[in-house]
Amino acid sequence: MSDCLFCKIVSGEIPSHKVYEDDHVVSFLDIHPVKIGHTLVIPKKHSVNLVESSVEDLTHVMTAVKEVMKGLIRTVDAEGFNVTSNIGQSAGQAVFHTHFHVIPRHNGDGLAMWAHKEVTQEELAVLAQRMR
Repeated sequence: MSDCLFCKIVSGEIPSHKVYEDDHVVSFLDIHPVKIGHTLVIPKKHSVNLVESSVEDLTHVMTAVKEVMKGLIRTVDAEGFNVTSNIGQSAGQAVFHTHFHVIPRHNGDGLAMWAHKEVTQEELAVLAQRMR
């Protein structure tokens, strides 16, 4: 994809601060981090989002996510992680190339991800049945 920001990073057309790379995946520091060490992990092969990605690419990506987490434990003393992927514009996806955010976490860091909703067991049962 000639106009894809992440494809340009993969090709070297746009510089990045890479932290992990293999034949299938590249990982680099987010230029607008939620926390220091916030890293993006992407497949080198273009796909719009996780739903459109191949299982093979996702397997490589998740292997790289694990390696990135090990690096963040060593470098920023991460105590935990949020691993997220915004899929679709309504979910906040801004670059339409499959990617995962690996955000290092520390106890008491104040980062809140989202509010929870109250639901009944009956509502959950109906939804689960509909999804199946």
